[in-house]
Amino acid sequence: MKLDGMKKVVVLGLCMAVATLVVPVYGSIAGSDHDFSGAGWSGGKICEPCHTPHNAMTASAPLWNHEETQATFTLYSSNTFDATDVNQPTESKLCLSCHDGTVALDSFGGSTGGTIMSGSALIGTDLSNMHPIGFTYDAALATSDGGLFNPTTANSGLGGTITDDLLGGTGNLGCAACHDVHNTANVAKLLRKTNASSGLCMTCHDK
Repeated sequence: MKLDGMKKVVVLGLCMAVATLVVPVYGSIAGSDHDFSGAGWSGGKICEPCHTPHNAMTASAPLWNHEETQATFTLYSSNTFDATDVNQPTESKLCLSCHDGTVALDSFGGSTGGTIMSGSALIGTDLSNMHPIGFTYDAALATSDGGLFNPTTANSGLGGTITDDLLGGTGNLGCAACHDVHNTANVAKLLRKTNASSGLCMTCHDK
């Protein structure tokens, strides 16, 4: 079939449009920083260092399988920090149970391990120089601070509000506000979205 000049232009334009479509890339825990299946202590399993289908521990996450930290953390404090309800981590304890260095990576399934987190992933128990966690980020805080978006109405860039997408619907700000342990977005450092041009920071901070 031969095409006249105009039809060729239209077909070429359609082909170029299809070729430049941005196809979403969805990540997975497999192959991410949280894939421990290659570690000798994991038994080749990806999920079991954190979750189990049977005999789960009582914790803040479904079917939890990893020993929890009992550490008391030194929290962030600043005279410019307007949150008044800063508390010891709750859900974030599940992250800190490996990253604070007080519990071994391989302490799961009722076993006590000896492989301690190391390198830049080791945060320790002093969180005073980290982004604050353990406080309520709500409309009232946004108003008193003056430099935050209202999380109940501001778009997260992920399809819903900041409260729904980054704060688990509760308003409590923890590690999971910025990091997705399951690597859904396939972004470096398990971020929920890219921080190119400070995009992740400026989701909440009105600067």
